[in-house]
Amino acid sequence: MALRSLVLALPLAGALAAGASAQSVIKIVPQADLKNLDPVWTTATETSSHGYMIYDVLFALDKSLLPKPQMVESWSKSADGMTWKFKLRSGLAFHDGAPVEAKDAVQSLRRWAVRMVSGMTLMQHVADVTVTSPLEFEIRLKSTFAPVLEQLSNPAVPLFVMREEEAKTDPFKQVEKYIGSGPFTFDKADWVPGSKVVYKRNLAYKPRAEAPDGLAGGKIAKVDRVEWTWIPDPNIAASALIAGEIDAIAVPANDLLPKLKAAKNVTVKTLDQLGAHAIVRVNHLVPPFNNPKVREAMLWSIDQKEYLAAMVGNPEVEKVCWAIFVCGTPLESSAGLGAWAKGRDIAKAKALLAEAGYKGERVVLMDPTDQPLIHAATLVTAQNLKAIGMNVELQATDWSTLAARRPIKDHPDQNRGGWHLFHTTGPGLAQANPLGNSVVPTPCDGKNYAGWPCDDALEKARLSFIAADTLEKQKAVVDEVQRHFYRVLPYIILGQFMAPVAYSSNLSGVLEAPRLVLWNVEKKS
Repeated sequence: MALRSLVLALPLAGALAAGASAQSVIKIVPQADLKNLDPVWTTATETSSHGYMIYDVLFALDKSLLPKPQMVESWSKSADGMTWKFKLRSGLAFHDGAPVEAKDAVQSLRRWAVRMVSGMTLMQHVADVTVTSPLEFEIRLKSTFAPVLEQLSNPAVPLFVMREEEAKTDPFKQVEKYIGSGPFTFDKADWVPGSKVVYKRNLAYKPRAEAPDGLAGGKIAKVDRVEWTWIPDPNIAASALIAGEIDAIAVPANDLLPKLKAAKNVTVKTLDQLGAHAIVRVNHLVPPFNNPKVREAMLWSIDQKEYLAAMVGNPEVEKVCWAIFVCGTPLESSAGLGAWAKGRDIAKAKALLAEAGYKGERVVLMDPTDQPLIHAATLVTAQNLKAIGMNVELQATDWSTLAARRPIKDHPDQNRGGWHLFHTTGPGLAQANPLGNSVVPTPCDGKNYAGWPCDDALEKARLSFIAADTLEKQKAVVDEVQRHFYRVLPYIILGQFMAPVAYSSNLSGVLEAPRLVLWNVEKKS
């Protein structure tokens, strides 16, 4: 079958064949196939992007990284900073017509805080969260905690407001109904896993009377319908965009960027100027990576330039970066960096493995082959670990399946879904401070991000950021955190990069934000 015929045979052409041309429709290829719908149950990027389509948030960050109100009309704090009062905007409604009330926001906050690092950190200092009127609620602190708004507006682990009914669901189980109050609606009956997700304009949505700004401001849906169409082959996706059969690719393959840039009807643009960190996460609960010497051995096998070349291949958007709170931010630090930061040393890595008593045990490395960037990093890690003498079993999967396996804590020999390593990326905007960074916490309660590193000293240092009320004090805390970090190695940074988005030149209003968002976007007929 010819390439163009194959593209047209995909489900994305179905809407036009059915006469949907009377509507304005944007068709995009998302970062990954959407398989899990609950943005509290998983931190997968495609699930939180789904959340931004159908839910709304209390606060969001603008382009300057400042928290701005969204569903909130007004807020205040007491003179001693211990009581925060919030009032929701009137007239907000869920997609089923029910009014949005404070009880929905409070229950959503409570559920979110069980799973998400920003919420967990905040709730350690909270005495109570209470509804005080249909549109008002309070957060009463039991200990000083200044960055309340920053935690409520974390873009990596967003606090999406659900109906109270769904928000009462056990945070470790997925909700069964997906009724938000955001700019688009979602009907589960239209969702075809592995193929298509359909969103429709919420005609009853009440946007803020402000210009859009990053993830904040007025969210106006300017098209009738948005279709996410999953095309796992990046070449087919690129050809479909050039042919005008889709309108955008959220994360185009880097090796196809020259082809896309050369197309007259395609715009390639970096929307997120801070970029992202690529990391490899290990399971700290099971051998061999429960041994810090094994983690250190892996660190000595790393050459960030090699990873960046494999993942991105464009020095203009690549940056060697060992700063755990992101390079190019006020909290960039060089504390704790060792000789390994200057380049790999295979002999040193082998010696550390020998000291650790590693005997060639199988190491399961999950490989999401539908994610070109992460797949490339995974192959480099497999090569490096084999070079230092590790017995690596590369298990091909897709990203959604990987995300579903991540919560499994068992050893792979005891549970087929178990794992030792996986790779992911984190937006620099969210990784840029000790309280917002979702992968750096090391509490010993097993409730932190998959991998579950446990170190009380590192966690204590991280939480001391709460009391740092000047930039000088914050930098001192970050230096201490980073020194502890490179002793514990909760994860290993593989480099920093910017990821452009590719979209049809027929689209306008595409916003600079940490991810491709579809409000404010118009499509020429």
